Amino acid sequence: MADGAAPVLDVRGLKTVFRTRGGEVHAVNSVSFHLNPGELLGVVGESGSGKSVTMMSLIGLLPSPPAEVREGEVLLSGRDILKISADELRDLRGAKVGFVFQDPMTSLNPVFTVGNQIMEPLIRHMGMSKSQAERRAAELLALVGIPDAAKRLKAYPHQFSGGMRQRVMIAIALACDPDVLIADEPTTALDVTIQAQIIELVKELRRKLGMAIVWITHDLGVIAGIADRVMVMYAGQVVEQAPVAELFANPRHPYTRALLKTIPSLTGERESRLQVIEGQPPIMSGAPTACPFRARCAHAFDRCGTENPQRRALDRRPVGYGHDVACHWDAPAMVGGAHA
Repeated sequence: MADGAAPVLDVRGLKTVFRTRGGEVHAVNSVSFHLNPGELLGVVGESGSGKSVTMMSLIGLLPSPPAEVREGEVLLSGRDILKISADELRDLRGAKVGFVFQDPMTSLNPVFTVGNQIMEPLIRHMGMSKSQAERRAAELLALVGIPDAAKRLKAYPHQFSGGMRQRVMIAIALACDPDVLIADEPTTALDVTIQAQIIELVKELRRKLGMAIVWITHDLGVIAGIADRVMVMYAGQVVEQAPVAELFANPRHPYTRALLKTIPSLTGERESRLQVIEGQPPIMSGAPTACPFRARCAHAFDRCGTENPQRRALDRRPVGYGHDVACHWDAPAMVGGAHA
């Protein structure tokens, strides 16, 4: 990103609530982040940490009811897309934001050919004729590495392997040259060899197309090889955010440190066994009034049970643009003091 360039995506104070029979679940709690042009932002955390719900909230993919985006702004190229109509939002999802889901078999329609499913957004959002869309669909299949692309347009999803179906999903997401691509754990359902191929494909497409990407995963090992910046989420909140090299070299939130200790070492340098994070993420039945990680944290003290920590910068840059963390235990280190 060039100095001074505006973020392509700027999320401010996003709050999403689910209404259930047992009461409200606060799934996204005041999440703020930005995405720069051409940047790959990794979003990490355990299952239930709010990663996918946050990203689906941005572009209206959650069913309402029970979901409700209660507060916040989502600025896409400067326009608040939380304030536009449902029809405008549907058009925007195809034209400006591409979304790749975790399981391509449940995302692709089994009764339509792959070609028809790629052509649909081209005809709807790009105004192409059927013949133009068919040519472009073949180009997109070739772009994502599917051989005999023109012939494979007539195939159905069940005639593709899992890795090839994910490539088809990426082709659909790229069809209208979106400004932002959101990839929601796109390799989780694939074996490790195919995972590596999909990751290399996305890296190559990013080099060719220069798009901004949000990559959601629970695997910090994947993020280490592809991301520019990492956002760590827990209980619907951002607990730490930093450039990728800085996060791995200097993790500050106890949750981030715990996540890193669960990654196997490829060099054999780890001194102890892999660790697990005891317990489960909490179900947020109300807006957080205390640190949600305190029950699982070895460093928790009295303040953690009475006040939810806010993100603070660890460097001179504003929150969200350098290294920041939401933690009472680490707060004295930010200002050069000592822990009590």
